[in-house]
Amino acid sequence: MSERVVKDLRAGLGGLETTTMAALSILAVGSGYWTYMGVRGLLDSDGPLALGGALIYSIAVSMAIFCFWSYLLKFFPLVRSAAARLGLTIALMIGAAAIIAMSSWLNAAALAGSAAMERHLATAVEQYQQRLERAHENALAAQSLLPDIQIASRRFAQMSQDEAQTGSLTGTAGRGTVAALLSQTAAQLGELEDQIVASREVVDTLYTDGTQRLTEMRRLVSASGDVEQRSVAFAEEAVALVGVISSLRETSVAPAVRRTADDFARSFVRPAAAGGATDLGDRQEAVIDSVTEAVAQTSAVLVAAADEILAREHIDPFRFDPINTAQAVLLYGDEFIPSWAGAIAIDMMPAVLVLILMVVHASIRRAEERTDVLESLTLAELTAASAALQRLDRGDGLARAGGLAAPGRGDGNGRGDDMVHAVEPGRPHPSAATPAGNGQPPVGWLRPTRQAEAEAPPAGGDGNDPPAGPAPAGRPPLSSG
Repeated sequence: MSERVVKDLRAGLGGLETTTMAALSILAVGSGYWTYMGVRGLLDSDGPLALGGALIYSIAVSMAIFCFWSYLLKFFPLVRSAAARLGLTIALMIGAAAIIAMSSWLNAAALAGSAAMERHLATAVEQYQQRLERAHENALAAQSLLPDIQIASRRFAQMSQDEAQTGSLTGTAGRGTVAALLSQTAAQLGELEDQIVASREVVDTLYTDGTQRLTEMRRLVSASGDVEQRSVAFAEEAVALVGVISSLRETSVAPAVRRTADDFARSFVRPAAAGGATDLGDRQEAVIDSVTEAVAQTSAVLVAAADEILAREHIDPFRFDPINTAQAVLLYGDEFIPSWAGAIAIDMMPAVLVLILMVVHASIRRAEERTDVLESLTLAELTAASAALQRLDRGDGLARAGGLAAPGRGDGNGRGDDMVHAVEPGRPHPSAATPAGNGQPPVGWLRPTRQAEAEAPPAGGDGNDPPAGPAPAGRPPLSSG
């Protein structure tokens, strides 16, 4: 990575600093607003104290989010050691968990609270509908006994009529003991039939009432307006519907049918034959035995059918529990994953900015570690160095013209160093800046000493002639020996 890319990255970081702080502020304010809405949903009062408490809490949350991410954005990209990064990572995890605990779930409650409450009401409607249907089925199950009872009642009534008119059973017409017994049995079965028919009307009335309650509850679920007020009206309808379901459960005639059928066989009174020890009496006795056996079989069939109905699952009334929006979001959280994701993302989005800054700062550090010093020189720095060298060169010329050694040079006896190095403070040694390829130092970096200039022969001489002019002041003339 070149030095120019590094400079561009630094310039980009500086230019985005204001944008980063502005974005962080907006995210903190947005999270604080939805936190305020979530706290409002938890409070039962709309008074000034409650609203002020919700406002203060939301402001505290916004400030905590802004300060937490500001610290991480400032220091996390700059640390280099593994221990420091591990410590900041632990701080990041603890702070993120705290933000989710104090803000994100309230944001989710504000974003999806109404939908979660409606989901809770809809679930309750489904439970009530299932229990109403099952209670209605159990109540109508006893109606399935009605055909068997009707058939048995008509059969005994018909036999009684035939016996009275034609003597079909005993061979002697008339309303004797057998006809009376058959008529009594048909009457008992008829009473049970009337009881089942009457219960059918009650069951239908209760089921119609329950259906209307369910319709009103569904309307409250899908209606517009404040979900809290709708929840209160929903609870009232739920209480009434529980009463309907309990009435349906108690209206079932299956227990009554079971008791009547059982008593029907055990409490059957066997009459004595009216003919005494005569042939008619023997025939009546035989018919009475047959009727008794038929009554016992009919009773056994009815008891078995009633037991089957009573063996069905018992219907327990469903209890509706009113909850607030926050509880509804937690209870049905798996159904509102997009809302949870949005509520957490608005608080955790600055973590992405932290990662971006870490990557950029790491790239800058790696580039600076690999860059040579000479590669980092800019044109402005080279121009300033050249101007400094020219000033030093002019000062050295004046010192030679005055016969004085350059400041800081020589050994105090008028003898200068072999070479005078003009080096700008803070820059590398001139020899390190020798251009590659020519092996010569640049002009102005190295200059001959005064002694070397004095000993050098003049132009056109042989090196043994004395100097053309007087020696500089403060310095003895050079001897030829």
